[in-house]
Amino acid sequence: MNKLEIARDIINKVDKEMAELFEERMKAAQMVAEYKRERGLPIYDEKREEQVIEKNSQYIINDEIRSYYNNFIRYTMKQSRKYQHFLMSGTTVAYAGIEGAFAHIAAKRIVPDGSFISYPDFMSAYEAVVKGDCDLCVLPIENSYAGEVGQVIDIAFSGPLHINGIYEQSIVQNLLGIEGASAPQIEKVISHPQALMQCAEYIKKHGLDTEEATNTAIAAKMVKELNNPKVAAIASDETAETYGLEIIETNINTVNNNTTRFALFSRVMLTENTNSNIILFTVKNESGSLSKAVSIISRYGYNMTTLRSRPIKGLMWEYYFFVEIEGDISCPSGQMMLSELEELCDKIKVLGSYNQSKGE
Repeated sequence: MNKLEIARDIINKVDKEMAELFEERMKAAQMVAEYKRERGLPIYDEKREEQVIEKNSQYIINDEIRSYYNNFIRYTMKQSRKYQHFLMSGTTVAYAGIEGAFAHIAAKRIVPDGSFISYPDFMSAYEAVVKGDCDLCVLPIENSYAGEVGQVIDIAFSGPLHINGIYEQSIVQNLLGIEGASAPQIEKVISHPQALMQCAEYIKKHGLDTEEATNTAIAAKMVKELNNPKVAAIASDETAETYGLEIIETNINTVNNNTTRFALFSRVMLTENTNSNIILFTVKNESGSLSKAVSIISRYGYNMTTLRSRPIKGLMWEYYFFVEIEGDISCPSGQMMLSELEELCDKIKVLGSYNQSKGE
């Protein structure tokens, strides 16, 4: 054989080995997709991919071809992501409301490959995951202007699901009306109670009557069906597009930096590589019990970013506490901290561990 034939023979053998290794790699990618699907994790992990490239490029001895290898491995990982997107396209995500609601908008951004199923209320969406009807659910837990969504926190306290992610979603409220309607015509606005609260100054300034709806998307649907130029909805621009309404005025929020935090609930809890945690607990009805719990968290070097109390339903003057702390609690010191809290508290629940993310 001449040089060309020898080279082609080597390439054919290597290509066969690469094909076998590629198939093996994609099987591993399938396992990754299954893990991420159960926990609602995003497919693309930029930090992880850069670490893989940096590590693997060291195996290339010939400096001249290292950049070509880096491009090769980047393309391989891109194909792996495409395969994972395909595998995760059937992930079912529950949310409260109807198409166009802020929860629906958030769910699409958090799980872009999901199939989205609407439920009439928070509990129904939550129970859909508990029963196995859906893989994940997206529910609001706090708004920067209107405060916590207590009903969701209470459901999480008593339920079995875990939070695997908290996502901040900017909320821009708009005045939506039927075609041809104008601001001076509007006499009444319909929206979710929190949306009405977020736009309280605008409503007061213009002397508008209000009507509450289950969510902003239902309000928009009601306005569309009423077909009355004197009635408007307060909702997002995406909701306006969904229900064929016109945006009469934009950004009527009382505050411009209005943000809602949405939680991603799953049946499986993340236990490693996280930097934020939510812990729920009750303390004994003794003087200084709460102070002792806070001291334990502080003593182990964890930064507590949130501490709130919620009344326990059915128990007069009894409360549980909602705590957010920064850091990895899967490490030995974190486990020791939890062990001490368990001794002190009547009940303690790690609701979730996650990496804080911001939406668009």
